[in-house]
Amino acid sequence: QVQLVESGGGSVQTGGSLRLSCAASRPIFSFHRMGWYRQAPGKQRELVAFITSGSSGNYADSVKGRFTISRDNAKNTVYLQMNSLKPEDTAIYYCNLNNMLSKADYWGQGTQVTVSA
Repeated sequence: QVQLVESGGGSVQTGGSLRLSCAASRPIFSFHRMGWYRQAPGKQRELVAFITSGSSGNYADSVKGRFTISRDNAKNTVYLQMNSLKPEDTAIYYCNLNNMLSKADYWGQGTQVTVSA
């Protein structure tokens, strides 16, 4: 079992920035795909970005050029830097760890991001 704990959410105005962090309770390795998802009220959970070891990250079209995902395996942590935030980015953001070998999926409890106009 792996526990994921997100932090860094909050409330900002349009154009502001936030940095989300997700700390894993166990070491993360190259076969772990780390990702961020979000779920807005009344909508389905959607992929925001994911990263594998050695990659620069993959992004949803809606956040390309504004969000940056990164990982620090030594700290068992993945980050999501969010710039130029828009009201439509308002959602609960969830960290995900996918074991690409066993296909096991782990989720954090979520952190709220609210962007006001």
